[in-house]
Amino acid sequence: MGLISFLKDKFSKKEEKNEKYVAGLDKSRKNFSSKLKLLTKKYSKANEAYFEDLEQILIEADVGVNLALDIVEVTKKETNEKKLTDINQINELLVDKMFISYAQQGDNIVNEIQFKEDGPTVLLVVGVNGVGKTTTIAKLAYRYIHQGKKVLLVAGDTFRAGATEQLTVWAKRLGCEIVVGRENQDPSSVCYDGMRKAKEDKYDLVICDTAGRLQNKLNLMQELSKMKRVISKEIPDAPHDIFLIIDATTGQNGVVQAKAFKECTSLTGVVITKMDGTSKGGIILAIRDELGIPVRFIGLGEKIDDLQEFDLDQYLYSLCLSQEEDE
Repeated sequence: MGLISFLKDKFSKKEEKNEKYVAGLDKSRKNFSSKLKLLTKKYSKANEAYFEDLEQILIEADVGVNLALDIVEVTKKETNEKKLTDINQINELLVDKMFISYAQQGDNIVNEIQFKEDGPTVLLVVGVNGVGKTTTIAKLAYRYIHQGKKVLLVAGDTFRAGATEQLTVWAKRLGCEIVVGRENQDPSSVCYDGMRKAKEDKYDLVICDTAGRLQNKLNLMQELSKMKRVISKEIPDAPHDIFLIIDATTGQNGVVQAKAFKECTSLTGVVITKMDGTSKGGIILAIRDELGIPVRFIGLGEKIDDLQEFDLDQYLYSLCLSQEEDE
């Protein structure tokens, strides 16, 4: 049984299928799944032209050129070894290889924040301006507040006009505390105040915003390094997680951003926003392949609870579900 057949069987019960994934990946699914289906009508058996079309479909889905070539190459090799001729079977084999590619790259897949037993757990959130960083911080706070955690926000982006105000509005909506500084204040000093408050008032989770400047990687590296030093001086081993926020609609430019931030700091995970706004859902595979960093959460809509823990099975199922099954 191929992976897609297995996933269709696994999620055949309505209550088991994550409807947010299905709805949030609607544009990507229509782009990717429909093109795979067209191949079953275009080709009666696999040939070089068919495999070239497969490569093009993956590239257009923002999987990345190198990864697309690798996935099709291993698919082609196994097709020949097993003497497969049915295009549907080969398409399923392709999805198997997409799953394996993600699962085997980089570190073990851990999505949820792992909380410390003693003292606050600190999350540093990085990303360029405009990717939905502030909203994602709010959604993460909402998620863990509803898990019974005491959450503190730290407005470390003191350079972008309105950043502190936006985060303060979210804090009021969520009913959680926030530590803020003055405009253009050193972000590290704001983090220092946040860590002191987190320890004194016994918070479970501290989420620190950072400036989204990427014009000068040296300045960014120095800024993030200083923030990390200040944080770890107050709370040993902190920050415990560093999440990079990437806008899915930016496509391969998001991969470029991820590489730049990985050079500047030790990322532990990626959060993909605006997946519901792109038809190129392969960006998740590209990021995992290029950086070896797991996608921890995925934004599937604008509602406060539309930030979902990344699930590889749900992702591939929703990406490859045919329109007939969706309906």
